[in-house]
Amino acid sequence: MGAGLQRTVVLVGMMGAGKTAVGRELARRLAVPFTDSDAEIEAAANQTITEIFARDGEPFFRRKEAQVIARLLEGRPGVLSVGGGAFLVPQTRQLIAARGVSVWLKVPLDLLWARVRRKTTRPLLQTRNPRATLARMLAERAPVYAQADLTIEAQAEHSIETTAERVHAALAAWPGLLTEPPEGTKGSGWHD
Repeated sequence: MGAGLQRTVVLVGMMGAGKTAVGRELARRLAVPFTDSDAEIEAAANQTITEIFARDGEPFFRRKEAQVIARLLEGRPGVLSVGGGAFLVPQTRQLIAARGVSVWLKVPLDLLWARVRRKTTRPLLQTRNPRATLARMLAERAPVYAQADLTIEAQAEHSIETTAERVHAALAAWPGLLTEPPEGTKGSGWHD
């Protein structure tokens, strides 16, 4: 099961890009495990990301996040969703490049804002003008996200399944990444 995936697929991008939802669907299609690095960090710390930020600060969080991602990349190939700031850390980016294939889920600002504006679990958006903060973060981070191996543009009209299918198609074109079809996909248009 999942023998066809040779390296972990790492979904990167802004908060609200849909990395977790698309990642789960992509993992299902590829018949491989799905992991969310934020959920792994929260489980290891027995605290929420917001609580970790409040107690220990962002630099501490980024160090722990890098350690968790390194551990996850050592395991069996699967789909990994990482927090919005993870790919900004040069060492983490290098590790992902060495052991995985990075996919930037590129989402326009208006759609990101629509998805995150009512969430209180985004510590970096706890500012006086969270939309302006989000816009600034996107402008600063986009050039780094653009270093990902693949970019998939998502739009409001794209369902989770449509976006996952677009990622799957891009991965299928990546040489040597998908070497044999996962169980249950024969005759379903699978190609490598």
